[in-house]
Amino acid sequence: MKIEAFGLEHFYGHEQVLRGVDIVIEPGSFTAIIGESGSGKTTLLSILSTLLHPTQGRVLFDNKILDDVGNIDIFRRRNIGFVFQFHYLISYLTLRENVALAALDETLITPLLESLGIERLAKRYSDEVSGGERQRAAIARALINRPSVVFADEPTGNLDTKNALGVYELFRRFAEQGTGFVVASHDKKIADYADTIIEMEDGIVKQIFKR
Repeated sequence: MKIEAFGLEHFYGHEQVLRGVDIVIEPGSFTAIIGESGSGKTTLLSILSTLLHPTQGRVLFDNKILDDVGNIDIFRRRNIGFVFQFHYLISYLTLRENVALAALDETLITPLLESLGIERLAKRYSDEVSGGERQRAAIARALINRPSVVFADEPTGNLDTKNALGVYELFRRFAEQGTGFVVASHDKKIADYADTIIEMEDGIVKQIFKR
């Protein structure tokens, strides 16, 4: 899915956090949005992922203006996966059950949990595993339906270096199979895995690097 943004501006009250952002994200690409805290990267990610409406500007998905999408919930379920810094798992469900809530095909759950190294924990509850393991379950939930694009905000914030690199490698592998990734992160190691790096500073795109 190709994503285009034109003239994005956004205010929180009187504070302007995006200042005329124009970007194009190609289908199946792994795009990293990097920048310091307050640079606007999370706000940009929220707008691109349909979770936040910009104060000004527009977003297009495959040449269709987002404002023209009829049922946004159906659009998200069919096309978009989400991973947040905090996992938002349901505590009274097992890790597998949390993933199954989103799954259109439950036969895909076990292979995906195996690829993330948490299949052995499938029957455990979120408070019985580590923070990193909970986050990997959240990543599985985002990937289970092979969405067109996954948006992730600091997805490795709760992982050690080894597991964080494993997540980036998994994202890279899914990207090579056609799933796009747009990841906001302060982790510079992500640059080794992304196709495109968008560097934000003070609400503008400072520069774009392509591999």
